[in-house]
Amino acid sequence: MAEGPFGGAIGGPFDLMDQYGHARSEADPGGHPQLLFFGYANCEGICSHVLPAMGELTEALAADGLAVTPVLITIDPEHDTSETLARALPTFHRDFVGLTGDAAALAAARAAYQVEIETLFTDPAGRPVFAHGSFVYLLDASGTVLTLMPPVLGIDRMAEIVEGYLKTSAAGG
Repeated sequence: MAEGPFGGAIGGPFDLMDQYGHARSEADPGGHPQLLFFGYANCEGICSHVLPAMGELTEALAADGLAVTPVLITIDPEHDTSETLARALPTFHRDFVGLTGDAAALAAARAAYQVEIETLFTDPAGRPVFAHGSFVYLLDASGTVLTLMPPVLGIDRMAEIVEGYLKTSAAGG
């Protein structure tokens, strides 16, 4: 576990369901490191920047020979169902994994990663608008947090950070 932005350990186990109805934990079943973000598919705020950026970052890392899995854990399970995530996430990257679950499982995941949410208001379409954490967490294949990054760093800088962690771990150190 890494040190959180506000102190204390960050990361830990979770048991959620992906957009295809398969159980998922913090470990990647394909054995890839993961880029993890807490948000929601119809967010017009930070998510509308971060989700496409995670797709671009995944492609940039692949071009350098590093396979990662982009993962979204929803903060809006009422609207981010398996079906809606399955439709929305491929627009950001074909390998994007969307995770949802019951209120208790999602709350446990948010607590482990120090993510707080607050409903700010309801938009004209009747959907809630949330304030929520905005870090992208880098997890190794087993789900251990290696670091977290604010998305304002940009694709090139985040790629440098991820490569630094992944190439160091591949070298055994």
